[in-house]
Amino acid sequence: MLTVDFDRLCIGPGRSVLDVGCGAGRHAFEAYRRGADVVAFDHDATELEGVAAMFAGMAEEGDASAEATTTTKVGDALDLPFPDDSFDVVIASEVLEHIVEDEKAMWELARVVKPGGSVAVTVPRWLPERICWALSDAYHEVEGGHVRIYRASELTDRLRAAGLRPLGTDYAHALHAPYWWLKCAVGVDREDHPLTKAYHRMLVWDMLRAPWLTHTAERLLDPLIGKSVVVYLDKPEGAVA
Repeated sequence: MLTVDFDRLCIGPGRSVLDVGCGAGRHAFEAYRRGADVVAFDHDATELEGVAAMFAGMAEEGDASAEATTTTKVGDALDLPFPDDSFDVVIASEVLEHIVEDEKAMWELARVVKPGGSVAVTVPRWLPERICWALSDAYHEVEGGHVRIYRASELTDRLRAAGLRPLGTDYAHALHAPYWWLKCAVGVDREDHPLTKAYHRMLVWDMLRAPWLTHTAERLLDPLIGKSVVVYLDKPEGAVA
């Protein structure tokens, strides 16, 4: 399930991509599948072991170009271990809402992307996230949980202040917002509730089959209740890291 529109980032052979806070690796895998040279970066070494194993499996199955390369790297988003102007594309999906010093992380994203390069940042959208917080403290009051809720304009302004140029905003995963509202209403740790189980089955069916009905419904609902907001940016030519 991708949050970022890869076609907007022109990811392909010969392009270097950094996935910051890659988690289980969904965006890193798509970048590799498209032939890019990918660095999957996260603070969780255990997650990265799974990502490396998937990269190896993709290479073995021929799911990526033989010329594409992959690397996994453990580290801190507040101090990225890469030189200035290193990557053609930097992705940070569902990361900044977890970081107390988010503006420092934004400056790091801007520092490591090349002038003329692209950045995509996604965070939970204000309204769906506000409803989750209102319904359940357990949803966000956990170790490593969400520490803030962004408005799209606030996020864009902070990224602009870090030296990036906003190019556009999009929304994604509208069908997932009601699922999380249900989870928060019945208890985020309850895996056996019939409503959430049934909704989860529908989401899995949608991801596996991509039927016209749910695809169209989500596209129409994304501007209204999309669970995530996506900001696309670039680093202006001549910008100083």
